[in-house]
Amino acid sequence: MPIPRVRPAPEDSSSFERSARWAGIAEGDLVDVLDDRERGATWRFVAHVTNRSTGATWVEVVGGRHGDKRSRSFRVEQLYPHRTVRSGIATAAPLNDAPRLPL
Repeated sequence: MPIPRVRPAPEDSSSFERSARWAGIAEGDLVDVLDDRERGATWRFVAHVTNRSTGATWVEVVGGRHGDKRSRSFRVEQLYPHRTVRSGIATAAPLNDAPRLPL
């Protein structure tokens, strides 16, 4: 007989602040992610999330390799403007350090 898994109680969703705009990008904009496991993947920005209780922040994206559509979360320092990460090397500053500000 399988052992039942105990799942942690979900945190109150009011403790999370989600923003569809962050660092000059909006929901649906293409971004690059600096992650060795995700080379060659294409990502679209979904939201910037802040946990008000802990102060932790992350970015939610959707996409992946060709024919694959997944939702993932990454640290803010892993997100770069589209077409600035090539062969696992970033050629520009991450969006949290150098946001794409409107002209």
